[in-house]
Amino acid sequence: MIVVSKPEHIAIDRIYVPAKRRRTLDAEVVKRIAESILEAGQETPILVRPDEDQHRYVLLDGLHRLEACKALGETTISALVGAAGDPADEKPTYEVAADLQRQTMERLKKLRLEQEAARKTEAASPPINPAQRASSRAKTKKSDSKPKSLSDWIDGQERSGGRY
Repeated sequence: MIVVSKPEHIAIDRIYVPAKRRRTLDAEVVKRIAESILEAGQETPILVRPDEDQHRYVLLDGLHRLEACKALGETTISALVGAAGDPADEKPTYEVAADLQRQTMERLKKLRLEQEAARKTEAASPPINPAQRASSRAKTKKSDSKPKSLSDWIDGQERSGGRY
């Protein structure tokens, strides 16, 4: 069983970047990521593993995020720490953790966008006068009233075609 830990903040100066990985650096990508970090913060942690001497970490994934944080003057960065020796027949812990983190961030971003769209729709709809509101309340069935439990709410969302 693979255990995924929460991201932790690691000092940037304790992260070693192998020369092979450094060759893939693209300055334009670093610039775009830096702008994104300024706007929304670091959404996806980098992936590191402890070095043999345990005094530093070796970068596994996230070179552009690391360089963007350096360019912004950050001294620490959010990182997932993988195990130094994962079994060869399984997906390494850091890759599983990265996949889970990416999926979570994608879901949260999608939900945030849906909420923003709903707010814009509500703001754009014309106000209802009190007489219309009273007549619409009278037409409302008991089943459309406020749900009593989470399962009632989910059932209502499924009936109306909403996303829960």
